[in-house]
Amino acid sequence: MFETLTGRLNQIFDNLRRRGKLSEADVDAAMREVRLALLEADVHFSVVKTFIARVRERAVGAEVSKALNPGQQVIKIVNDELIASLGEPVGLNLTGPKPRVIMMVGLQGAGKTTASGKLARLMKAKGERVLLVAGDPYRPAAIKQLQQLGERLDVEVETDLSLTPPQLAKRAVDKAEKGGFGLVIIDTAGRSQLDAGLMDELKAIAANVNPIDILLVVDSMIGQEALNIAQGFKDAINLTGLILTKMDGDSRGGAAISIRSVTGIPIKFIGTGEKLDALETYDPSRLSSRILGMGDMIGLIEKAEAAYEGQDMDAQARQAQKMMKGQFSLEDWLDQMKQMKKMGPLAQLMEMLPGQMGQAARGIDPAVMESSFKQSEAIINSMTVKERRDPDLLNASRRRRIAAGCGMEVQDVNRLIKQFREAQKMMKMIQKTGGKGLGRMFG
Repeated sequence: MFETLTGRLNQIFDNLRRRGKLSEADVDAAMREVRLALLEADVHFSVVKTFIARVRERAVGAEVSKALNPGQQVIKIVNDELIASLGEPVGLNLTGPKPRVIMMVGLQGAGKTTASGKLARLMKAKGERVLLVAGDPYRPAAIKQLQQLGERLDVEVETDLSLTPPQLAKRAVDKAEKGGFGLVIIDTAGRSQLDAGLMDELKAIAANVNPIDILLVVDSMIGQEALNIAQGFKDAINLTGLILTKMDGDSRGGAAISIRSVTGIPIKFIGTGEKLDALETYDPSRLSSRILGMGDMIGLIEKAEAAYEGQDMDAQARQAQKMMKGQFSLEDWLDQMKQMKKMGPLAQLMEMLPGQMGQAARGIDPAVMESSFKQSEAIINSMTVKERRDPDLLNASRRRRIAAGCGMEVQDVNRLIKQFREAQKMMKMIQKTGGKGLGRMFG
């Protein structure tokens, strides 16, 4: 997510940081580069124009000229204005009597059905009793997909091909009212393009069920076309929010930066992967930090909490202390690798790391690291319990036995032990220095 834009902006900011003083010419040169970076990231030209004007006005003013570190001050201004462009966070409208109804709308292929499942999972985790409605009778695969998602989530799915979508939606709401459901999520039909038939059906559903939220699901990878789609739906029905899907596959991210400013529709969620837990509540400040390469520690903590859910937190705290002191065994190391894998794709975790650590980690190929994880797991599983807990026991003959047991070479085992020792050293350094010098160590 935002890989291309983040790389370009970091180059520009590195140049600014090296300068003790910033002249107006320096600011203008930097703003030209930022303008190009945003346009290449497919940000709408009107948004770029307004954004650059606001940043420049502040960057040549007193708050930068009198700053102890002008370069850092310009970066702070860019961050402030980027958050302003991304808009205020707006949550779901969970007011009024239950059952509350949410309509999911959008074109075919945007990911409406998957987004419906993700939203159902999120709301169920918050204590809501959710009813999903398969309101797309024209595509049998959509009904089957929603039923499968419902089975995985243990969420009931309402469907009936003998009824029209507006009739089905009304029946589902009546059922939810009588059955004690707190939330009804209607997965509506899509089309390959905007047309009057689609809009008439959506209006009829809305008239029958009076939804609290009508969320447009948009594929972020289609770039500025997402703005036209959002505007088209907004002109026809009362949209209350957006869900941007496939953000993990969009290295430019222009739609996320532009869509609120251009259409005025708030983004409520972003989809960051295929898994059902890959739906994030939209937070402009956290998104801005990720765009500018500052990481997202809050998001990382939330992923960690989800991965450790249901586990003995006292035991995990003791384990964390051992890790931070560099006093962990190969058994502990393997356990931490497994927990990290539960947190999601490595590429996403890397971009959430801040500062030097994040910049260094983003230089590592996630596919290579995934492969290394699997290899490490196989090697450690070939060891005895004693060997995992006391790596000093691993002499040459033991290493040969371990290599033969997992189908690898002795040098692979040696490499793992070396990486383990370096990880211990790195954790001790983090505790001692607060992370300073960690970038050099990664390098």
